[in-house]
Amino acid sequence: MKHANTRRAKDTSHGCPRFMTWVSWQASCKPIYGGFPVTLMSPTSFLQCPLLWLQAISRYKATTSGGPNFAYDLCVRKIREEERDQLDLSSWTVAFNGAEPIRWDTLQRFSSAFASCGFRAESFYPCYGLAEATLMVSGDRKAAVPITRKISARALEQNRFVDHGEPDEDQRILVSCGRTRLGQILSVVNPDTLDQCAVGEVGEICVSGSSVARGYFNRPVETVEVFGLRLPKLADQPFLRTGDLGFIQDGELFITGRFKDLIIIRGRNHYPQDLELTVEQCDEALRPGCGAAFSVDIEGEERLIIVQEVDQRKNPDLEALIEDIRLAIAEET
Repeated sequence: MKHANTRRAKDTSHGCPRFMTWVSWQASCKPIYGGFPVTLMSPTSFLQCPLLWLQAISRYKATTSGGPNFAYDLCVRKIREEERDQLDLSSWTVAFNGAEPIRWDTLQRFSSAFASCGFRAESFYPCYGLAEATLMVSGDRKAAVPITRKISARALEQNRFVDHGEPDEDQRILVSCGRTRLGQILSVVNPDTLDQCAVGEVGEICVSGSSVARGYFNRPVETVEVFGLRLPKLADQPFLRTGDLGFIQDGELFITGRFKDLIIIRGRNHYPQDLELTVEQCDEALRPGCGAAFSVDIEGEERLIIVQEVDQRKNPDLEALIEDIRLAIAEET
């Protein structure tokens, strides 16, 4: 590694953690409560130049920082090798990843790309949370390689998770979002019947605990619907319906998608993020992370719509691209 030209701030924290975050009220409140330094960055600055994020971590010796999965992907794609030579990420011990589907291949690519900068794979901290639960719901163990599960993609379409051993086209790797750390209780229920799911079933994740809000301000109907779920065996406490789908295995929480985002085609469930990944892998001219899959009702039938950005600098054949996308989606659905 080359660190001679790396600018560094004077370390006055005396061993305290240093927090590097994009601007958000939840993240910026932590240093105030804990009494340790923080460096804030606008998300727009990161999008314009992903290198700035890692330069700030390197310069201020940040120990804790993170973002959505796409942020790590963007760094791998946009930061050149000669720019990596100027980074020192050895202080980064908690690289949290949340807010959208966590992809195992993204974690591997980032770890490989920035290992020479001192980044360690065990620094990754997959987590899950939402504002209604004061953000944090579950998180992985610190300084441990993220836990994964290989499951059948076909079974997942039927709201079941089945272990899948040997790699093939039907396999999907899910990354655990860890365990509850703050005394919350997690339960997985059938989103239609609200019955608790049996082992092996995927359902809506519900959470109860002291960090869960009491409801939405001046929205009593939505408060009852979202915050007032009562489960038969735990009727003495209300549960928050998160709207997220997943399952719990050996105490680990695995997220599979959003209930309201599910796309049903010919009786089969499809997660939009899976379809979006299928599309962007069709051709290098399709910009990663810049597509959307959703459905609309046309004459009483749910129809799939794909929107995808194209890198015009690569002079793609648009008609051929569209045909490739249609073929890939047809094979997927």
